[in-house]
Amino acid sequence: MDSQHWRAVITAAQAGDRRALDELVEGWLPLVYNIVGRALNGHADVDDVVQETMLRAVGNLASLRDPDSFRSWLVAIAMRQIRDRARRKTPDRLEEAAASDFAELTVLRLQLEGQRREVAAAVRWLDDEDRHLLSLWWLEVAGELTRRELAAAVGITRQHAAVRVQRMKERLETSRGIVRALDGACPDLREVTGRWNGRPDSVWRKRLARHLRGCGYCGGTREAVVPAERLLVGIALVPLPVGFTLSLALGGKTAAAATSAATSAGWSAKLLGALTKPAVAMTAGATIVAGGAYVVTQPPDAPPPRAAVTPTPTAGSAPPRTSAPPAPTPKSSPSATKKTDPYGTVVDAVDRAPDPNARPAALPRRPESGITSTGGPKAVMQHRGDSVTLTGRGYVLVRWQISPGSRPGGLVMPSWTGLKGRLFHVASGGSRRMDDPLPGAPNGYATGMGGPDIGYAVLPPGTQQMWQNEYFYLDGTVTLTQNERGCDYGLAVFPSNRDAVDKDINEGPAQGAIRYGLVRDTGTDSAPVPQYVTRATPADPATVPQRSRV
Repeated sequence: MDSQHWRAVITAAQAGDRRALDELVEGWLPLVYNIVGRALNGHADVDDVVQETMLRAVGNLASLRDPDSFRSWLVAIAMRQIRDRARRKTPDRLEEAAASDFAELTVLRLQLEGQRREVAAAVRWLDDEDRHLLSLWWLEVAGELTRRELAAAVGITRQHAAVRVQRMKERLETSRGIVRALDGACPDLREVTGRWNGRPDSVWRKRLARHLRGCGYCGGTREAVVPAERLLVGIALVPLPVGFTLSLALGGKTAAAATSAATSAGWSAKLLGALTKPAVAMTAGATIVAGGAYVVTQPPDAPPPRAAVTPTPTAGSAPPRTSAPPAPTPKSSPSATKKTDPYGTVVDAVDRAPDPNARPAALPRRPESGITSTGGPKAVMQHRGDSVTLTGRGYVLVRWQISPGSRPGGLVMPSWTGLKGRLFHVASGGSRRMDDPLPGAPNGYATGMGGPDIGYAVLPPGTQQMWQNEYFYLDGTVTLTQNERGCDYGLAVFPSNRDAVDKDINEGPAQGAIRYGLVRDTGTDSAPVPQYVTRATPADPATVPQRSRV
């Protein structure tokens, strides 16, 4: 996450900037929703606790002295609200059904399978205290929180937090064994659970754990059990549900009532104006509407339209060649008045390299909460079939290394499969296109694509020439696969951020590079998408057609 950017946003929001406040809420609401949702396992009170947390954070924003501590401050507020809710529980509410089981929601919305699904399901078997701690540890493992922030949110030292986390992990592993056993076919277990009502609790967890310890069938696992922390690295934040509403106008009170309450709370006049003045701000899958209400209007994986339009060249780039024309735009019905989502309708066509001295257009700013990668901070893919799954919201760098000196010939492009959400091709950098001449290059290379002495790497017809560094923006999850056949090549994949992208593409000839970079992002859904991308999961990723519509 870009700490410098958020520091500026928080400072602006404290000064009464309404747009900054909107961005602050939009950027941090998913984190709060995941902490509360997992801690309460989707209980009917989740929405109320999330709302109270964000309301208290906004109301006390002026009292925050250090913007760099905003995340730990916000998480601590969320945990206090969770504990307050637990103290307010009455016996009749203990039996109240969950609005939506958060464990099941995690499995469905993030498409978890295998042992990742098992970890999510095991959360149901934890006690409230362990589940509260897990809601923070889960985010620590995913890189969303630090151990210092976890300890501060719980109100204990880091040493004590380490002990608490270890005990919670032990109970989580026991719960994973129960989930695995219940999915099995042990006849003795069916007898043990004959009187069980199907609702996980600590009493039945202990009973089933005793059975597992003494049962040869249930105790023997049929596959290697991966530690939970390794499994959680690739799991992102659960998206906000459609229809989720967050009112910042003091729980939906009128502007007059909000004004009175806010004034008595000591809020600044500027911040009060930000709360009560009507505002509209569109985001990817959410809207902040008049009166300060945050409403999720559509899921990130909503079905895309089928229409296609001609791409508009971005600033700093030459018009696309006619060898790869975009698909024609279907004629619309005169009676059609409903606007459709334009995402995926721009074809990323073949283009010519810009002039070496042409500076790129300004890079638009998109929301970032960070990308998790199954390959870690740097995934190196050198062989056919190597893949990495990326999840989250933010920027990704794919760095090319083509080796025709090892094996020239036709190059089968890498492909993006299983896309859930949205993926844009936002910029190209690395100081050169791979077909740029390389003065004084050794070993027979004339360009990054090869030379007459060693042979060339040849792209499929109509494929856009890649640069050394290609940047993409992801809001969801997708798998990138190396499909090496013919020419030898490798890919290095790094989660990145906007500042790093902006710096790369603006390092041009003055630094001795061949050319400046190229901005492809329009800042809207009309930005290009990769050519080789699909929402499907084909058996052979190399068969993904060259088509940008998703």
